[in-house]
Amino acid sequence: MSNSDLKRFENTVREIDAVNAKDPNKELVNGEEVPKELVYGQRMSEMMEETYPDGDEILKLAARCQHIKRWEIPREDYPMDRKGYLLWRTKLKQFHGELAAEILGANDYSSEDLMKIEDLINKRRLKSDPETQALEDVVCLVFLKYYFDAFINKHEEEKLLGILQKTWHKMSPKGHEKALSLSHSEKALALINKALN
Repeated sequence: MSNSDLKRFENTVREIDAVNAKDPNKELVNGEEVPKELVYGQRMSEMMEETYPDGDEILKLAARCQHIKRWEIPREDYPMDRKGYLLWRTKLKQFHGELAAEILGANDYSSEDLMKIEDLINKRRLKSDPETQALEDVVCLVFLKYYFDAFINKHEEEKLLGILQKTWHKMSPKGHEKALSLSHSEKALALINKALN
């Protein structure tokens, strides 16, 4: 990345973070309350650097934008069933993709870049495009590393095993390898082993 490209990239990341810093929902990190989606975006970027350090800047920005301004479309606005959940997820992806493209456009990225970030965030061509698969791997890895333990206390084992199997199915072999190298709680590790066997 040239100096000017790097400057543009860093400025775009700052703008994404400025949006996510407005999240009214907070998460406790190292004893400090931080905006939930701000820390999620940072975790996505860290996992992307760990797992796909050679990814291009649009892929890295897509990781940072994955949940941008997510609180604007609450789950409660949709029916609390499978159909409602899928509708909500579809609407979110569209919303995140459009907002990401808007921020990139304001930072002089090309129309091809704007189309690419929307495609990535909407997970178009998931099974045929390596970059979309890389982003999906990172989403799954961040879930397993930071959020799965909270699910353990909320759901029955059968549901947890189903969640793990679906998550595993979404990942590539490289994602699987990384997932097994993460440090998991004893409970999480036992469930992962059970789900995979």
